[in-house]
Amino acid sequence: MANKTEVIAEPGKQELFIIREFDAPRELVFRAHTDPEIYVKWVGPYGMTMSIEKWECRDGGSYKYTHERGGHTYAFFGVNHEVLAPERLIGTFEFDGLPERGHVILGKTTFEELPNGRSRIVHQSVFMSVNDRDGMVQSGMERGVSDGYEKLDLLLVELN
Repeated sequence: MANKTEVIAEPGKQELFIIREFDAPRELVFRAHTDPEIYVKWVGPYGMTMSIEKWECRDGGSYKYTHERGGHTYAFFGVNHEVLAPERLIGTFEFDGLPERGHVILGKTTFEELPNGRSRIVHQSVFMSVNDRDGMVQSGMERGVSDGYEKLDLLLVELN
């Protein structure tokens, strides 16, 4: 694929950044992040089936979805703090499979317009601790994010 997903996780910091360009307009990329019928088709690694249990894509709304593979189910949930089309999404994210609660991630995704009908997203995740951030990086999240954006590239061609 022409567009590469860049994950930046500087040692010792509680944050990471994901930067990705798309050959599609900003409005369409934003819609792919907020429309559950599109979102369910691209988020997560190859080989997993996604189901959305709750989807309130508005300020103060919440969400919950699962990925399933080989009889194993992984649940994720959070709250949307700001949904500002087509500029920005701010909200929390948690993985339901940890031994204890409280490993909340605060995320901010900005959608930038580029020339020639292209766009870029810049996502910043701030973790409760450096250990939480490092655990997420070591979990293979980069592969899941890259796989998801490759699937999104194909969907955007269909939708554009």
